Amino acid sequence: MTRRRVAMVVAAGAAALGLAVAVPGSAFGAQGSLVVNGVAYEDPSGCYPVDWFPSSVANHTDAIAEVHTGPGCTGPVEWLVYPDETYFTETARSVFVL
Repeated sequence: MTRRRVAMVVAAGAAALGLAVAVPGSAFGAQGSLVVNGVAYEDPSGCYPVDWFPSSVANHTDAIAEVHTGPGCTGPVEWLVYPDETYFTETARSVFVL
């Protein structure tokens, strides 16, 4: 191998290691619980439906929850629910945990 190729391999390995160390929790959900209409989701990650109205979203996690106007976490974000906040809505259809 040439020096340049060795340098590229070492740089790629260092970059991969840096990503693995920099974002260790990115493959996991938030820590805590998200409560949507009385249903608790432990260590949530992704999208959760809002099945009836009026609705409540209580965020007891360490992440921000996005309340969407459309089903499947589509449509505009209606509200951001920060950790330890509760939001009441009559129009939301889904919640996404970052």
